[in-house]
Amino acid sequence: MGVSIAVVGATGAVGQEILRVLEQRRTPVDRIRLFASEKSRGGETTFRGERVPLEMLAPGSFRGFDAVLLSAGATVSRTAVPQAISEGALAIDNSSAFREDPDVPLVVPEVNAHRLGEAHGIVANPNCTAAILLMALAPLHRAFGVKRVIVASYQAVSGKGARAMAECEAQTRDVLAGRPAVPSVFPKPIAFNVLPHVDLFESDGRTREEIKVERETRKILEHPTLALDATCVRVPVLRCHSEAVTVELERPCSPEEARDLWRRSPGVTVVDEPARNGYPTPLDAEGGDDVLVGRVRRATVFERGLSFWCVGDQLRKGAALNAVQILEHAIPKSVAAASPAIR
Repeated sequence: MGVSIAVVGATGAVGQEILRVLEQRRTPVDRIRLFASEKSRGGETTFRGERVPLEMLAPGSFRGFDAVLLSAGATVSRTAVPQAISEGALAIDNSSAFREDPDVPLVVPEVNAHRLGEAHGIVANPNCTAAILLMALAPLHRAFGVKRVIVASYQAVSGKGARAMAECEAQTRDVLAGRPAVPSVFPKPIAFNVLPHVDLFESDGRTREEIKVERETRKILEHPTLALDATCVRVPVLRCHSEAVTVELERPCSPEEARDLWRRSPGVTVVDEPARNGYPTPLDAEGGDDVLVGRVRRATVFERGLSFWCVGDQLRKGAALNAVQILEHAIPKSVAAASPAIR
């Protein structure tokens, strides 16, 4: 016996990745409905080799379903999540709409799966940059206590959607052909460039992305006093986010101890042999489930500090995979046992 699920935003990059993750992990799905925007009306997409029609949301769409996985943006979620709850389904929401609500669990299963027991019809999926950071940060915090974090992200254009990927590719061709790169999706050319600008700027100079990383990391770690400063940068990479991290710890931790800790942490792979060019890159992480960690070294600015580099596929652990893991943790154990890929 499996679960019945609905996917909202099924044609988007994250929605399509959710379907791939469900297939790859052999998550036991007995029944599925796929919802998309008006422009997809009458279309179909493939799930497990079968064509599934794309539907428009309507009253009663979620009735009789166990869970709804939403990846259609905050505006849609603010309407669809209450509908899912009222129709008896668990909403697993990938948007920012409910992440800061103190009554809504914000979950990375490897970090705080215990919060799922507090769900009242909704679980929020974290910001992709925060999720990747937390996979490396949470084991350090549990073992040594994290006091302070400085992180700079190097975020792929796919984080802004399919149009952003197309613009990066088109601008690259234009520049190589001697033509000017004309921005449309981004405020400035992205090809052969980097933009310290992810999401909108606030009055204090931070972007909303940087604020999300700070607030969501504190909430998931249950560490409200954590000092965290983030600088989020868009780079001309199609997929996978990278992060340069420096942490101050409560107790001393050597690079060797950190590597050993991460090797024992589910969802983390250590790639750290710099003498042999062994360090993680976006191409190494693409399509994979684990967050890759390398360049581990002592941080010279803190007496008890470490610096490291981590890379993760933001469409998977940063979004689709995390949502499916939440689903797998939330479904009955008898069903979960049928899915050997569940960690």
